[in-house]
Amino acid sequence: MGTVVSLTIYPKDEQEAQEAKALEQRILEELWHLERDCLSRKADSSEVYNINQHAGDLGEMPVSEELGKILEECRQMTEDSDGAFDVSIGALVTLWKIDEVAAGEIQGSVPSRAAVENARSCVGMDGVILENGCIRLKEGMMLDFGSVGKGIALDHVEKMLRDGGDTAVPAGVFALGGSIYVYGNKPDGTPWRVAVKDPFSSGGNVGVLEVPAGFKVSTSGDYERFFEADGRRYSHILDPATGYPADSGLCSVTILSESGFLSDALSTACYVLGKEKGSALAEKYHAEYLFVDENGEIFMSNGMKSRYFSENGVGN
Repeated sequence: MGTVVSLTIYPKDEQEAQEAKALEQRILEELWHLERDCLSRKADSSEVYNINQHAGDLGEMPVSEELGKILEECRQMTEDSDGAFDVSIGALVTLWKIDEVAAGEIQGSVPSRAAVENARSCVGMDGVILENGCIRLKEGMMLDFGSVGKGIALDHVEKMLRDGGDTAVPAGVFALGGSIYVYGNKPDGTPWRVAVKDPFSSGGNVGVLEVPAGFKVSTSGDYERFFEADGRRYSHILDPATGYPADSGLCSVTILSESGFLSDALSTACYVLGKEKGSALAEKYHAEYLFVDENGEIFMSNGMKSRYFSENGVGN
């Protein structure tokens, strides 16, 4: 998933601590399974990698029930976001190579317009055919779940915690990069608080959110994975409509939802759509949002305002 995984568990006693250690290992194994066996575009052991390798083949490939369900959810989000969210964007992701740039593997460069248009022609969920438990992709198309994989993983973590019963883990915080899930009640009785990074300051925050137990928070922004060329920043969040990094006037989008899938997918979609259309999409899914625009102004849903505290601890 190209990110750091952090699991913080709060057991009540030594017995729970031992149970928590065992559960922690099972959670990490589940995340590895999800990455290596299902969603990864790069790992040759994954189902998505194998599907991408056979794009354009006339024969259909079997698709697992799990991935088929994920794809249908993604298709619905693509429709609702007018294409701003699209997991068929892999050809563009591969062309721009911004993840490799962020990892320090290569120098960033802007592709030619012809190359962008060629890759963009391979994007679109209408080229993903799901029928009778099988899948077929348009030639040249590649699936990429970077925009939603972390949220899906948090939903898997939640299911494991619920299936494990209340005695194994009374409380915990589970973070996959910019996607965070809080579970149970903090031992000291205080609310869970999640900081929202300031996109204009490497170490600062625009404030903190009080997050109810069982909710997920996902943030998408242009400040972590990017390169600069000719005085312009090119971030990893690509707009399927143009083939270029999104330029919606927003620098950061934070979504609060009970669903990890929705929090992650909406943070990407709303970032691409911009303030007006993005807020309408979040409201359609009954999700709370916090946007930071290119001028540093903050815009929030009414529900988010009641959970937001500035850095000096004052609510807004």
